[in-house]
Amino acid sequence: MVSSPDLHDAYPERPCGTAVLILAGSSGRVENGRAELFARHGARARAIRWFGGVDQRPAPHEVPIELFAAQLELLRKDHDRIAVLGTSFGAEAALVTASLFPVDITVAIAPSSVIWSGNDGAGWSSHWTHRGAPLPAVRFDADWTPSTEPPEYRSLYETSLELDAERTASATIAVERIPGRLVLVAGGDDRVWPSDGFAAAIARRRREHGRETTVVTHPSAGHRVVLPGESAPTGGVRMARGGTESADAELGALAWPEIAQALRLHD
Repeated sequence: MVSSPDLHDAYPERPCGTAVLILAGSSGRVENGRAELFARHGARARAIRWFGGVDQRPAPHEVPIELFAAQLELLRKDHDRIAVLGTSFGAEAALVTASLFPVDITVAIAPSSVIWSGNDGAGWSSHWTHRGAPLPAVRFDADWTPSTEPPEYRSLYETSLELDAERTASATIAVERIPGRLVLVAGGDDRVWPSDGFAAAIARRRREHGRETTVVTHPSAGHRVVLPGESAPTGGVRMARGGTESADAELGALAWPEIAQALRLHD
């Protein structure tokens, strides 16, 4: 194990040949526990902070996609397969990265089918850049206001998608370019954004291009998925996330065999 404020490396005792890059969402955390979980099952796991760290963007705003590609190439040097696993904004990053750079396995938990805008305190732009240029991103509905306490943002994302059809189309992630295995995990009670609808849209787009996709859902699970062996996460941005602790864990249990098979993990 090697750990620092912005990175956590976990090494397996019995390697399976897969290395996985693990990306958190808007919490900005380093997913130490998740990295250790995958290492216990044979994967070399690296969890990184991708904003708010040393020499990093202060927020999910114009983050270079090359940041993730460079980490994956480092992992590729000593492994048979490389994978990227992300949650929420991290799932968005994983999908965009895999659509632009060679990745063998992609796992997107509570994914988005489009690229979203982010704010660094000075203004709005895309979450991501590629070759120095911001990627097309969906703008948020400026007239939206929350109707719950704590706020549920799902309707904000849904209405924002409908504001400008052309812009939404240009911001849609080219998931058909992801050649390797793709596993999507989404809760039907996600109150943050419509990850279940996004997962269905991703699978449909890939199907239209002859690509297979594994989709795992649970109608009562929320935004946070708890994999077997994990504790329910706490902290992060204050919002309603939906689901229940038991339903989120049930979705994690359903997803685990698909993830383990894709990454060729040991039991």
